[in-house]
Amino acid sequence: MNKQGYIYIITNQNNSVLYTGVTSNLKQRIYQHKQGEIPGFSQKYKVNKLVYYEVADDMYNAITREKQIKKGSRTFKIKLIVSMDPEWSNLYNKI
Repeated sequence: MNKQGYIYIITNQNNSVLYTGVTSNLKQRIYQHKQGEIPGFSQKYKVNKLVYYEVADDMYNAITREKQIKKGSRTFKIKLIVSMDPEWSNLYNKI
């Protein structure tokens, strides 16, 4: 059986920066972002507030969807976020 995958969008405190990622363990990955444990973009811009996620049947489909979202415009990503989280609240405690 294949492992589920999660596609997620996180933002910073001001909701001005968006980061799209993929993982097989959403809770753990967001915790790592919150702790600043993942070097690079999310650490540099303090992007650690979960505002959107999707579940995929397997990691292949998750990666495919992540690439599709990353190619989308900022407006496209904002529409995804608003569809799940109109207030842009932190969804971390709901997963």
